[in-house]
Amino acid sequence: MRSKQLRAGLSTLSVVVLAGTVLLTGCSADRYFMVPKSDLGDLNTSVQTQRATLVTMENNATIRHDKILEQNEVATQKVLDAIATQVAKPSCPPIPAQKACPATDRSKGRADRLKGKVIVGEVENFFLAGPGLIYKARIDSGAETSSIDARNITRFERDGSNWVRFDVPVPGAKEFVTLEKEISRRVKVIQASADGAERRVVVELQFSIGDHQQVAEFTLSDRSNLTYQALIGRNVLRDVMLIDVGKEYVTELPESIRTDNDNGK
Repeated sequence: MRSKQLRAGLSTLSVVVLAGTVLLTGCSADRYFMVPKSDLGDLNTSVQTQRATLVTMENNATIRHDKILEQNEVATQKVLDAIATQVAKPSCPPIPAQKACPATDRSKGRADRLKGKVIVGEVENFFLAGPGLIYKARIDSGAETSSIDARNITRFERDGSNWVRFDVPVPGAKEFVTLEKEISRRVKVIQASADGAERRVVVELQFSIGDHQQVAEFTLSDRSNLTYQALIGRNVLRDVMLIDVGKEYVTELPESIRTDNDNGK
């Protein structure tokens, strides 16, 4: 009887020990190998947030990809259109009928041109606007600045500017015409016949040679001892005129000027 009670006590003790062991093992596993239930809500929220972020990034990437494809298609089409335009066979326009050159209107003057430049001879009729006088002008590519015959040269001041008053001779007469011009500048001229340099006043004058009209600088100098009362230098010739050496009077002033002046050729 006593042995039976002892075996029953041992069985009960074994059950208690086994139950305790199981409980201890469960607590240890829950502590070290499993996520606490209190953190599952935060974990699920984090997972959902990351999943939403990934979806948004995927959508943005798809939109950018489609945009790039669209731009590439447009650029490719432009290149294809440009290639098609270049390789297209050009169509030549019909050859226009040749027209006869119109007759020269002598009333407007005459001056032949080569590549846009007026052809002049060594001597040309030179019309000085303002007084309306025609001079015989020497065309000289060796002179830097053009010159005109002037007498009684007097400098004066007007409204704070330097001016000059001078007389120009009337061709074929003993008369003079007085002009007043603002001084553009002064130049130093050295002549072979003179011992020292001569300072001359420079003014702007408007003139015509043939049908060509221009405004250019002229030095004022007494040319009474020279053959020609006007000299055309490089400042007028440059990029405007070409000299036909050996010829004279290859241009013709307008008829209206020649009619009003009987001193021109």
